[in-house]
Amino acid sequence: MNEQTSVIAVLLTEKTRRMMLDDAATAELNALGEVRWPTGAVIDAADADRLLQGATACLTGWGTPPFDAATRQRHRQLALVAHSAGSIRTLVPARLFDEGLRVSHAASKIAASVAEFVVAEALLSMRGIHRLHAQLRGGGEWLDVRAAVPQRLLGARTVGIVGAGYVGRAVMRLLVPFGCRVLVVDPYLDEREAAALGVVSVALEDALVQSEVISLHAPVLPATRRMIGARELALLRPGALFINTARAELVDETALLAEIRSGRIEAALDVFDNEPLPPDSPFRDPALANLTISPHTAGHTEEAHFAQGQAMVDEIGRLLRREPLRHEVTRAMLERMA
Repeated sequence: MNEQTSVIAVLLTEKTRRMMLDDAATAELNALGEVRWPTGAVIDAADADRLLQGATACLTGWGTPPFDAATRQRHRQLALVAHSAGSIRTLVPARLFDEGLRVSHAASKIAASVAEFVVAEALLSMRGIHRLHAQLRGGGEWLDVRAAVPQRLLGARTVGIVGAGYVGRAVMRLLVPFGCRVLVVDPYLDEREAAALGVVSVALEDALVQSEVISLHAPVLPATRRMIGARELALLRPGALFINTARAELVDETALLAEIRSGRIEAALDVFDNEPLPPDSPFRDPALANLTISPHTAGHTEEAHFAQGQAMVDEIGRLLRREPLRHEVTRAMLERMA
């Protein structure tokens, strides 16, 4: 491939492009060949078709129309889909991998952002900082407020991690130095690898029963959809913290709401079945003092977004220089990705 004459299609909406590509990444991309940029605020299938004409690689992300067999048939010259953000499973059908289309994904670049968010939620719960703040602002007496909000050490807790992918492992790397006992649920994590990570591989039920903090990081697959229901939630210890920054579909939301309303556990939720969360959602009930909610923001940091874009610009450069790709998704990997 001649990097001077290669055509690169950018299939990012204007909003996503501003989030993912800083000036340096944009300049590097333009230096790789003939770059075709979209002109509208959104990209539809016709726009994608036009931009992909003769393209060797394309840069995709949130807002990119899904590929299908017909798209592939019309653009047989396309060698690489470099996906900056969003699910690969909903963008590129598995059969296109079998037909030789290569795909790279920048998912690993958001892991640090989500991991920091998870640890922040755990620390917030353990130390009750938001409660201390609210009670003091509300006029609470100094020592009464201190006595009313229990203080617990995160490093003394047993933490369960469900899913040992990019994000799950990033969470482990942050928690182990705290001194936490970390239990991990993942059928693909063997005991030797778990030991190397400083964690213990366990079954889901064992993690739920033993953990004082449980955090979900599994992909949504047939085997994991609604994997946490009323029976599983009942296994949690009283006062346990349940964190979900992964996918709402992993949990029976009705059962979770009932458990939160009971006051038996605490929860920190970043994902919901219905997003944006409606104004009248029961999860917005201010009476649920044991629940912290956020607008699907765990992975959204400026640094992570620019790292995602840069990683895929770099990947396109590697393809054009015939170098090994560093973030390639294989057909086998696709089966267990979000």
